[in-house]
Amino acid sequence: MTELVPGDLVDVAVSAGEFPTLIAAVEAAGLVDTLKSEGPFTVFAPTEEAFAAALETLGLTAGELLADVETLTAVLTYHVVPGRVMAGDLTGAMAMPVATVNGAEISITEAAGSVTVNEASVVVADIEASNGVIHVIDQVLLPF
Repeated sequence: MTELVPGDLVDVAVSAGEFPTLIAAVEAAGLVDTLKSEGPFTVFAPTEEAFAAALETLGLTAGELLADVETLTAVLTYHVVPGRVMAGDLTGAMAMPVATVNGAEISITEAAGSVTVNEASVVVADIEASNGVIHVIDQVLLPF
């Protein structure tokens, strides 16, 4: 029996069917090729509800955000960490600073099996892809 190898990060996110705003944002920012590259990358993927809340906070429509490639790229690359970091690798982390692809740092904490990134909670962990891993979070991380 051969083990199924999952697709790359983009393919896995698309096939999940739960990240249409994230996929549209990655496409608008021109980051598809990066997230299909060898990696590995760890992606913190906000839920649709998280994007809706962030747009409200920013006072933007989805279309306005997608049109602002500079802001969009800064926000998206703030959700990507070089390397494959599984939830189990974070046991005991206390406000651990982690550099993102954006260049800014996020803060990761693990307590009693729950992982938080800045103020966002990881709601689904360890969705494996051929070139990394996706962790679903309940807030959009803003680097500003």
